[in-house]
Amino acid sequence: MKSMTGFAHHPISGHGIQGTITLKSYNNRFLDIAVSLPPSASGIEPHVRDFLGSRIARGKIECTFKLKKVETSIEDIELHFQSAKMLSEQLRNLAEACRLEDRPSLDMLTRFPGIVEMNMDIDEASLWQILSPALEETWREFEESRVREGLATEANIMSQLERLQTKLAEIEAKADALEQLIHDQIVGRFKELLVEQYDESRVLQEVAVQLVRLTINEEIERLKSHFEAFRLISTQPCCGKKLDFLCQEMNREVNTIGSKNMLVTISHAVVDMKDALENIREQLRNVE
Repeated sequence: MKSMTGFAHHPISGHGIQGTITLKSYNNRFLDIAVSLPPSASGIEPHVRDFLGSRIARGKIECTFKLKKVETSIEDIELHFQSAKMLSEQLRNLAEACRLEDRPSLDMLTRFPGIVEMNMDIDEASLWQILSPALEETWREFEESRVREGLATEANIMSQLERLQTKLAEIEAKADALEQLIHDQIVGRFKELLVEQYDESRVLQEVAVQLVRLTINEEIERLKSHFEAFRLISTQPCCGKKLDFLCQEMNREVNTIGSKNMLVTISHAVVDMKDALENIREQLRNVE
């Protein structure tokens, strides 16, 4: 089993780029992928979605890239000479009008927007080839966190399954007593209504009819089969939805046993089984 919740944070450094990749996931009935990229790197979003979508079945996934260009070349620096000349001239005019001897310095001119521009955009053409190895490493750490949490969840679920099996064994041990109780009640009813005169064959026929209606042997056998299927399915990938559906089937059988039951001991076991099933379903909400 794998948990639907996971986390990984991985640094990126190389090829003139620095940054981080963060992967987070939460419980969700379906697959929901959210990718956050800088505007200059938006072109790789389809690659990221394909990467994640091919590796995970369900859950809400948040993948965040924080990137910046750390190496520049002379081609990345753009100087706007005409704007600088016009600005310098206007600043000198301002100084003369105010009867100031100050003249605009280079430091002052470069502080104005639009005089010097640094191109910090990232080249999208080669970006995916640069980032995909880092994303692979982030995914590996992310999967390790999901597997660790999944193992803890699986241990909890299996302990509840053992509880279900124990309580079912208690119910099965009382199944004969339940049938005997049904027999005694019918015979007692006939004696009460007919005093001494009643047809024994009619009594046996009525007992047989009620046993068919009220016996719990079929439910017990179906539950045993469901337990075996649960253990088998739990070893398969992306088993959360299947196991949840199987729990619904188990719950129906337990409810049927409860509705047919006439013994206090079985009633207590049914309550414990319902509690165990609810605990399992709660845990399954976090299983992929």
